[in-house]
Formats: sequence, structure tokens, C-alpha cells
Amino acid sequence: MMETDKLTYEQLLVENDQLRFRLEEANDTIEAIRNGQVDALIVKNGDEHQLYTLKTADQTYRVFIEKMNEGAVTLNRDGVILYSNSRFAAMVDEPLEKVIGLKFNVFVPEISCDKYDEIINNGWDADCKGEMLLSSRDDKLTPCLISCTTLDLDEGTALSLILTDLTIQKEAEWELKVKNDQLEEAQDAAERLNNQLEDTVRARTSDLLISREHFKLLANNIPQMTWTNLPGGEVDFYNQRWFDYTGRRYGETEGWGWQQIVHPDDLQKTIDAYLASLKSGKVFELENRYRRWDNTYRWHLNRAVPLRDDTGEIIFWVGTATDIEEQKKQLDLKDEFIGVASHELKTPLTSLKGYLQLISAYKKEELPPVVKQYVEKASGALNKLQRLVNDLLDVSKIHAGRLEYMLSEVNLGNLVNSSTENAAHIYPEFQFVNTVQGEVLIIGNAERLEQVIMNLINNSVKYSTDDKRIIIKTEVIDDVARVSVTDFGIGLSPEQIDRIFERFYRVEDKKFMASGLGMGLYISAEIIGNHHGKIGVESELGKGATFYFEIPLIKR
Repeated sequence: MMETDKLTYEQLLVENDQLRFRLEEANDTIEAIRNGQVDALIVKNGDEHQLYTLKTADQTYRVFIEKMNEGAVTLNRDGVILYSNSRFAAMVDEPLEKVIGLKFNVFVPEISCDKYDEIINNGWDADCKGEMLLSSRDDKLTPCLISCTTLDLDEGTALSLILTDLTIQKEAEWELKVKNDQLEEAQDAAERLNNQLEDTVRARTSDLLISREHFKLLANNIPQMTWTNLPGGEVDFYNQRWFDYTGRRYGETEGWGWQQIVHPDDLQKTIDAYLASLKSGKVFELENRYRRWDNTYRWHLNRAVPLRDDTGEIIFWVGTATDIEEQKKQLDLKDEFIGVASHELKTPLTSLKGYLQLISAYKKEELPPVVKQYVEKASGALNKLQRLVNDLLDVSKIHAGRLEYMLSEVNLGNLVNSSTENAAHIYPEFQFVNTVQGEVLIIGNAERLEQVIMNLINNSVKYSTDDKRIIIKTEVIDDVARVSVTDFGIGLSPEQIDRIFERFYRVEDKKFMASGLGMGLYISAEIIGNHHGKIGVESELGKGATFYFEIPLIKR
């Protein structure tokens, strides 16, 4: 029994070696076919073996087929794969040795069976092409273009298939289709939007025409001259009142042509203010003289406001010019009256002041205390009245252009110190903090500058009810001297700040009413202007104010 088992095992070893040899021989044969080292192959058909050769077999041609990117197979009439290159084996994810000898239709999914039969049947009759799907071992589908042509072999005709992988092409086509669909949707949306926009434009155009006609009707029926100008300043519309007043045609004054009718003495300040408003976007307001059709000039108040869009950009400006010639004449008469009345008042006031001084200096007999008290009160009231008269005279001189005074070298620090001392005597209930940075030399009129400093101090005292601190500061900033007076009173609103230096303007508060004619700051602004300086205010409502002026230093 043991001997029999041993012989059987040895026989099995021999048989195993033979099988291994045959397998290696078959692999070598397949490799030789793939590399083009043989020109013929034998395929077992049932119990028989059939020899297949290529009439024009060429090793270079086979190497080319093996290296190409397309799959290449050769089929017999039964659809059996007689030859396959490595690319086709990779496409179906099978080892090359397993592909040869299989029927090609095992790699055709059911969805492409009819198409495959059609292509193959047509291929046997004539060269043809067609698209179909190829299935791999893991059921991955690959779109392919199959090109069919017949080959004459010694054993008969065979069918050669060249399979081109269309995956990238199909993906590109699909992406292109998606993009085209998206483009069509975008075009449809754009067309709808365009239609809506056209409807909106037609409606807005109609509204604009109606609004423009309304504007023209309104503009042509108001007493003021009216215009509109573009953001760059060019005038593009005048109302009928403009043409009636100037006697000009539109073409003569369009754009910047309006300069022709402005009085030569007012032209430069008008242009400067106009350009400043165009640049800043703030309201344009100015008084100047316009030439009428009869070559006479009349005073006008010009005012223009910007119209802005939703983003805040200026679309255009709307301006008016109001004839104020009669108001100017009445104002001149008023100023003349103020000047005459002030001069007439000054003489009796001086006499009255002298009589009060004589009463105070009377020594023959002692004046009763009550009389002394009345004399002091009368003197205080008289001083106040004298200041008002002097202010009225100054205003009259300013308006007439006769506010003149001599200029010399002034130590502004000393002037502020003396003014602060005077203020401390006048207002003993207030606390004055004076800060001076050394010697500050300027060219000016000491008397008028002291008047400005006292006006600023008086103004701060007048509007400070609770906090009695007044801070006076003198400093040098670059090449100018700056004097500032800071209080902690009622403060100013933005609207009040814009008007605080106007003639006869007074700040009025419901909880606080101050006396005065509103001339002090107006006079101060004129004085500082004559010193080639600048006056201003920084304030916030309820948080006090800082009034200041700046004058150029003496250049050494």
C-alpha cells in the first residue's frame, strides 16, 4: 500500500512538471505573438487545431499595434478574439492571456448588444464605424468608437476592430451641453430682464418727461431767475425769467456763459464760491450783481442746492437768483440811520458820563450812600450803552468800508494778559485760566485786537450759567499765532455755528435768553479779516464752545 502511494505521488510530480512546462510554453507563445515574433497562431477548434497566419505579417506593424493608445482586436466569423493588444485588455480590465480566445460579446453590456450586432454585421460587408459601450470586469462602462475592417488570413477572412476610448470626449460634450444649457438659461433671463428694463425705461422716460414739464412750468412762473447745472458746473437750463432779465439767448449764456452778466467787481468771488461748492457738495450761497438787459446792475441773492442719487452722487444742481436790490437799498438806509444815530447818541453820552464823574468827585459835602450807589449803577449802564453805540458805529464803518486803523508790532501775549486781568475785574465771579507760550509777536492794531479778545471773553461769559471756568490760551502753531477762549456753557448747534459770525445774529435758547444786538462776533470777524487772519469756533450743543482766531507771526 505504501509503495503504491509513493508511485502515485511521483507520477503526480511528473505530471505537474509537464503542466508547468506547457503553461510556460503557452505564455512564451502569447508573448511572442504580442511582440510580433511569430507570424502565425494555432487555435484549438473542438478536437482539431486550426492555423491562422497574416498574409502581410510584419513585426514593425505588430509593435505599432501593441504600443498604440487604442484597443485593437481581431475576430473570426464566430466573434472569437484571435488577437488583442494590451490596450484593449486594460480597457476591459482583464489579463491579456484571458482575453484571447473569448468571444467579444462577453464585453458588451446588454444596453449595447443591438448596436454591437449592427456594427459587426455591417463590418463584415464593408468598413464602418459606430459608437457603443464596452463593459469591464467590474461592470465599468466605457464609451467607445469602433472602427471595423476585414483582414484576409490564410485560413479565411477575419474582422479587425480598433476601439477608441471616448470617455474624455463624452465628458467634454456633456460639460459643453451643460454650459450650453446654462448659457441658454442666462440668455433667456437676460432677455426677460432686458424686456423688463425696456418697460421700466419707457415708464421712467414718460415720468421724466412729465416731471421735466412740471419743472419747466414751475420754473417759468416764479419771480426768481432759475437755472440747473451739471456736477462739473456747466449750466444746461435757464428759466424764462433769466432770458427776460438778461435779454440774452440760451446759446450766449449756456455752460459758463453766465460770467458775462456778473459785475466785474463780483466775478472772481462768485467763481471762487461756485467752484468751492462744486468741490465740497455744500450749498452755494452768495450775493452779487447781475447786469440787466438795459446794462444796469441789480443785487441778487444766489443759492444752489445739489440733487443726489441713491448712492449720494450729485446728479445736478438747482439754483435761484433772487432780486434783493430794494432790500439792499433799505439796508443801506438802515446802516446810514444807525451811523447817524450812533454819532448823535455819542455826544450826549459823553456829556452824561462827564456829569456822573463830576457828581462822583464832588467833595464839598458827603454824598448819601444811596446816591453813590445810584451813580455807580448809572455809570455801569452808561458804559454798557457806550459799548453798544461804539459797536453800532463799527458796524456802520465796516459796511461803508471805512473801518481803518494803524498797524504796528504787537506782543500778543502781553495783550492777552492785560485783557484777562480786565475780564477778572469785570467778572469777579468767573475763574479765568490764562496760558501764554512766551513772546508772540505779530503785526496788528493793539486796540482792535483787545476789542476782539474782550468780545470773545464777553461772549463766553454771557452763555456760561453753571460752570464759571473760562480758559484763555495763546500758542504758536507753525507760522501763526492762535488765541482761543474756551467756555463750558450751552454750546452751539451746527446750524448756529454756520451763522454765528453774521451781523445782528444772536444765539437764542428757550431756557436761556442773552442780551445784546449780536454785533460783537461780526465786528471781531471783520477785524481779524483785516489782519489777514482767520476766526472760527469749535462747539457741540450742551458741551461749551471754543472761539479762536489766528494771525500770521512776524517773519524774521
